[in-house]
Amino acid sequence: MNTLFLRRQGKLYLKAGNGSASRQQVATLQREIELYGYVFSDALFAQLQTHTPESLSWFLRNLREDLQTMTGGHRQYGPLFPGFPEQVMVADEVELYLSAIEHYRTLKRQPASPRQHPPLLHGRAPKEVDLGTLEEFEAIFTRLAGGRASLSKQDRDDLVWFIRHYRDDIFRLLPTSFSFRENLALSSSALLTHLPGDKTLDFLFRHHKTATDVLRLVVALSGGDISLAEPTRFRPMKRGLRRTVLQLLENCADPTEDMRRQREAWKRLGEILHPGDYAERFPKTYAAFRHIRDDLPSTSFNTLVERQLAAADFAGATATLSQRPGEMGRRLDLLLRHSDQPETVLTRFAEIAPAISTLVLLQMHAHFHHRQQPVALRTFFPKGDMANAFAIPDRRRGISPDLAARTVALIELVLQERFSRLTPLGRCYLDPALSGFMAPLAQRSASKALRTLVRGSRLPFEHERYIRLFLWWKNGKERTDIDLSAVFYDEQFNYRDTVSYYNLRGYGGHHSGDIVDAPEGAAEFIDLDLDRLSQRSIRFVVVTLNSYTEQPYCELPECFAGWMARIDVASGEVFEPRTVENRIDLAADTRMCIPFIIDVSERQIIWTDIGLTGQVGWNNVHNNLSGISLMLRAMHKLPRPDLHTLFRLHAQARGQIVDSPTAADTVFSLQQGITPFHTDLIRAEYF
Repeated sequence: MNTLFLRRQGKLYLKAGNGSASRQQVATLQREIELYGYVFSDALFAQLQTHTPESLSWFLRNLREDLQTMTGGHRQYGPLFPGFPEQVMVADEVELYLSAIEHYRTLKRQPASPRQHPPLLHGRAPKEVDLGTLEEFEAIFTRLAGGRASLSKQDRDDLVWFIRHYRDDIFRLLPTSFSFRENLALSSSALLTHLPGDKTLDFLFRHHKTATDVLRLVVALSGGDISLAEPTRFRPMKRGLRRTVLQLLENCADPTEDMRRQREAWKRLGEILHPGDYAERFPKTYAAFRHIRDDLPSTSFNTLVERQLAAADFAGATATLSQRPGEMGRRLDLLLRHSDQPETVLTRFAEIAPAISTLVLLQMHAHFHHRQQPVALRTFFPKGDMANAFAIPDRRRGISPDLAARTVALIELVLQERFSRLTPLGRCYLDPALSGFMAPLAQRSASKALRTLVRGSRLPFEHERYIRLFLWWKNGKERTDIDLSAVFYDEQFNYRDTVSYYNLRGYGGHHSGDIVDAPEGAAEFIDLDLDRLSQRSIRFVVVTLNSYTEQPYCELPECFAGWMARIDVASGEVFEPRTVENRIDLAADTRMCIPFIIDVSERQIIWTDIGLTGQVGWNNVHNNLSGISLMLRAMHKLPRPDLHTLFRLHAQARGQIVDSPTAADTVFSLQQGITPFHTDLIRAEYF
């Protein structure tokens, strides 16, 4: 329980004890966790004093394991060159060359160094571990299940954890409604798997309203992609479950029209369900399956729209699309730039905008805001569980700035009217830095991280001069070589140099040496001198991870990377958990990853968490420079909804904006109040 609570909210649930531990004993615990960059809040410190020394020992053991895993401190780190960074910084080219040759010849690690490191100098304020309540912990599940946006794999695993451990008690925590239907499918499949029974069946029949709801449920039970972007191999079902699925379909108002949207998936599912066996019991469902199986002709909604657009009948397309407000919202740009009556299109959109979901309106707001200042590239994140991105030149016909501005203003009015019906927020403080953080609209492909961020977010870091990148991995079924690299670009996105296994130093960067085999785990590091990089006109550092031996990350038992902020690279151990700013687990079905980009001039981390396709046989950073350059330009200015805009609209609709957090009833900032890391709360209560 506390593992999940600590990871998600930085809190622990701890009842008062019957002991009386001294301040010195609790302080000893605090010193232990300070090694990982954390300290106890006053409330948690006081609660710990009510426990016995024996229970404190048990508490510390569990907490230390959690903090080690979160920061990456649970693994041993030994760079190829044991004196890193000095050995790489002072060794001449001959020594490095001969060391590398010996290493590649033997595939062995260098011996451990007897050198003692001086004490760590970091100067960073520790993170606080606070005392939480049971109600706060249980609210995590309700917000996950009832959230209005997709969940990451970690989110989905946590949701299932609650259902598996709470058993029948979970029904009191389930939300009363599910705005985002993927989360309904996740909850329902977990209930069927871990709590089959009348309560679960009652839940299913109350909430599954459409054929697509039912399809998502079966996909979830089969371990498939509930976004329905990828085909699913359906698992066989027992007769009782087949009857339940068919009954859910029979209860839908008109399953045929809905099923036509996923025709191929329903054909494959029909082979599992055998609806003909229950033709008399579920006649409407049987007829729908016959319609899909026999490919009976029909004109779908999307087919009609495409015909109208192809015929340049934009007035007809506007009228048709207005029947489905969300679809019109997604195609509004096309209608405005091609129609000879854009004012009529905008007027019709104003009439149906209140029926469009908040998520779609937020995406439209960001889209039309940036249409006033067009970007060079259009970036797409395909729907599904894969963390891929594509960028293409923006060749769309322009829209007048006035029309785009009026569209933005219209969307803001609709959102503010909607938000005004929520609980008042009082006086609100908005941290300007929130404009660099993207709203968590779609996290289904997000990787597990120490601090979860949304792609395109800009995380400011402390003013340390040095950044130490780190990578740790362990072999899969065979020898595995993962390479950590840093690619340097100037202000105009011109490539300047790379620090990698084939170039250990340059432009103020130093690589710890290439390890090509990790049977017991291995680590690589890169130190970056930000001041020196800036002096040499380096603006961006793109961090890349390449599976040189071509195994996808999902086949490795463990692989993660991140960065540490250091004042002095020669102090402390090579890996110091307390200096870890963030770490990301690599588990996607890809062989190349760009986890983040460093903006040297702005002293910001641009969170990317995207995978690229490497070159077969020579998957290193040199052979992928074109894709890396494209992703840098695409992610530098990403037209996505940001949290400052979202919170501003709420504050204007539900309260009054003030200039100081001390004068505010509600604080939106990076360090206090509602922060970008409260994704559960944002998805559930601000979308």
